Amino acid sequence: MDRMICDFQVVGPVQTNCYFFYHEDSKECILIDPGDEFDRIERYVEKKGLKVTAVLLTHGHFDHIMALKKVKERYGAPVYAAREEQPVLEDPVKNLSGAMGGTPVVEQADVYLEDGQEIEVMRVKIRCILTPGHTCGGMCYYVPNEGILFSGDTLFQDSVGRTDFPTSSMSSLIRSIREKLFVLPGAVRVFPGHGMMTSIEHEKMFNPFAVE
Repeated sequence: MDRMICDFQVVGPVQTNCYFFYHEDSKECILIDPGDEFDRIERYVEKKGLKVTAVLLTHGHFDHIMALKKVKERYGAPVYAAREEQPVLEDPVKNLSGAMGGTPVVEQADVYLEDGQEIEVMRVKIRCILTPGHTCGGMCYYVPNEGILFSGDTLFQDSVGRTDFPTSSMSSLIRSIREKLFVLPGAVRVFPGHGMMTSIEHEKMFNPFAVE
């Protein structure tokens, strides 16, 4: 069976985790959150011989989408995001690119996803979990067969995403974590948008923001 590998590169000024989730044999790859430094992303893809088949966005903040335009131009892979995140992707104020002194970013996804929707990309079944709070349309991607969750900026190791941005809400964020993520199996490995990997079990026990 074609084993799945999850690797990442830390890109951009905010040290964002850009994930490469790929088949070991076929090299088909899902790219999660191409935040910046396209040249670095491209070098990794070429070094590993990957075929970028899809791009998943956990949310639309600038530090998760700055390389998206070049990724789309280079690989032509469809881009997935939550339907509720469309206004963030399309608005430089909401995606914070307008506040960073650089070029304002306006982006769109090719496929807008609904909460609870299950998609199959390169023979991998993925459950799309809408987790508003950090942004109005934050989405986590759960891969049951691999026991993996890509949590974006919703859930970090021993922390949670900031909620002082446009469309943010701390109460919504905590509710999303408790009601939608903490119901997953404890052994699920959590790959966040920043920082180190963790697990659902660890966060249920030790996360000071989200424990009841």
